Amino acid sequence: MKIVFLTPEYPHKSLKNGGGLGTSIYNLVNALSERGLEIYVVVIGQNKEDYFIENGITFHILKQKRYTFFGFYLYRKYVEKFINKLIKTENIDLVEAPDWTGITAFMNLKVPLVIRFHGSDTYFCYLEKRKQKFKNHWFEKVAIKKAQAFIAPTAFAGEVSAKLFNIQKERIITIHYGLETDKFNNPFPDRYKENDILYVGTIIRKKGVLELPEILKLVIKQKPDVRLYLIGADSFDIKTQSSSTWKLIEQQLDDSTKNNIEYLGKVPYQEVVEHIKNSHVCIFPTFAETLGMVTIESMALNKPVVNSNIGWANELIVDGESGFLVHPANHQEYADKIVALLNDKSLAVQVGKNARKRVEDVFDINKIVYQNIDFYKQQI
Repeated sequence: MKIVFLTPEYPHKSLKNGGGLGTSIYNLVNALSERGLEIYVVVIGQNKEDYFIENGITFHILKQKRYTFFGFYLYRKYVEKFINKLIKTENIDLVEAPDWTGITAFMNLKVPLVIRFHGSDTYFCYLEKRKQKFKNHWFEKVAIKKAQAFIAPTAFAGEVSAKLFNIQKERIITIHYGLETDKFNNPFPDRYKENDILYVGTIIRKKGVLELPEILKLVIKQKPDVRLYLIGADSFDIKTQSSSTWKLIEQQLDDSTKNNIEYLGKVPYQEVVEHIKNSHVCIFPTFAETLGMVTIESMALNKPVVNSNIGWANELIVDGESGFLVHPANHQEYADKIVALLNDKSLAVQVGKNARKRVEDVFDINKIVYQNIDFYKQQI
């Protein structure tokens, strides 16, 4: 079986930085390649053209082209032409693409197209209750109509997407993102920096980061020596039009909190792993997600997690066993769960142990990869 993965991001040193979407694709394509499938990754919207083969996977890097008019259409047609040529020369069986901003809109591909719901703009706007740009919804709707079938990382994401795009539910299958669990090991889960809390992810409103100052203030009342570290790229805030969401966080800090929080910015991936290992508790108070790769990675590293309790999160964590689920706006309860883990080492270690087992049982790519293979076979 030969499959093309079309994506706007992929975690590679020669490409633009990516996020959870790219990480989930990375885990999957490597697992598929190891099982004998021929994988081609086409990464669009990049700064330069490139081609290389790495770990048995063929990469085609396409530069973002500029057009005087109708660039949204012409660039997609350029990508369509490239992929259809690849389909013909390499005898490709299937193409998979994400839903974000409808990157396959206006494309007529010569093999079945599967769209995976990594999180469309329509989906996130719905969860955040904010107005969506007409063109983004239009692009995504057109792309959806071109797909033969769909994969959702959680049943929640599938159900919401089916409602938003009027898709028959039987056309959507739920397959969780997978993680290479053998690459996420923490041999000393009882060794960490006490009272260090860690958030990893984009510094953006939808991830709940603007709730952190109030949560931190309540934690400090009970644990004055606590420190909160934030890792991730800063971003524009769509509501206030601020160029920096971190600056919005800073504006909420007072004398009782500003010395207990530190923004580390973007750091190399391996350093992120070490920060997770060193942390006492990891927190992810997000309002909008499809699943959350960094949450899974933290759990795999035996970290106790306090996560959002919205929709998808109930498929990720068993509340009170492999982590805690709390609504991000419930600042007091969120703070109380953090403090409970900080105050009780045996509880923190046990929850971390349960989190690791949860990942091994539900999110191990070595199990999940076969669900994907079976689904692809059904589409060809």
